[in-house]
Amino acid sequence: MGTSSSSAAGSSSAPTPTAPTPAQDDSSCPVPAEYRNPVVYNVYGEVTNDPSRPPASSANPLQKLQSTQVLDPRNNMPLEANQAPCAGQRKPLTTERVQSTIPKGGTASTWQFPSPQMVFNALRRKNKGEDVTEDDMEGFVNAHNAMNESTWRTVMMWEQLHKGECSAPTLLKFQGKPHDLSPLAWMRQALGGPAPFDRHDWTVDRCGKNVRYIIDFYFFDDKAGTPGAFEIVTRPALDSFDSALDRVKMNVYIKFAQWGLPCPITGHQGSGAVVSEGAVGGR
Repeated sequence: MGTSSSSAAGSSSAPTPTAPTPAQDDSSCPVPAEYRNPVVYNVYGEVTNDPSRPPASSANPLQKLQSTQVLDPRNNMPLEANQAPCAGQRKPLTTERVQSTIPKGGTASTWQFPSPQMVFNALRRKNKGEDVTEDDMEGFVNAHNAMNESTWRTVMMWEQLHKGECSAPTLLKFQGKPHDLSPLAWMRQALGGPAPFDRHDWTVDRCGKNVRYIIDFYFFDDKAGTPGAFEIVTRPALDSFDSALDRVKMNVYIKFAQWGLPCPITGHQGSGAVVSEGAVGGR
């Protein structure tokens, strides 16, 4: 969805996204209408359908300048997605956007991934990816998309703990925080491990309840080109007692599954392959 630095390290060996398709006007909604969040966010974390706000033309005096690269002072992001070639670009890039499989909160559709042109413009605007050329963008964007799809799967592992109360959670909004080390990432680095190359905070709509997840992305140079080169460490933020309890439950479930023992809560036989330890972390 976003164009954060997580893509840069992911271009070498990330898996191909699961069956994404070009964006369409209409998509079947995996979430019953009564559970959809009434608030819809864009990729910049801004509410796009708040009826209490004045129309966009009067609320935003810079609206008429959207065709240019004017930045919104609230988030330092372009006022709208820039699909025009950037200065110095040598080859044309596709502006086609791919539809993800990640359900978008408050809508009947899924999140759209940025086009190669959008990602290229974002990298140039942020002075990142100096070694990334137009010829690299297809693999670069595929890696970005695959990383987000994989991240959603790790979130859904945790959401299985609440499938009885919400069978169809959605991703409401997300925020990249590449310069903010989580306590867990700080501790891992202090113990001699690598720092994550990116961090995201994702807010999930659990049928009307907003739950924030912290996600750290790691890349291991010594494992480049192998499935073990990437690690996605996902866990609910400690914003509530329920989220803290979920962390305890998940660690217990994983340990029992690894030992080949039935779940101590449900009595069902588990499998260590169902949930990877990489999906569990501290704060």
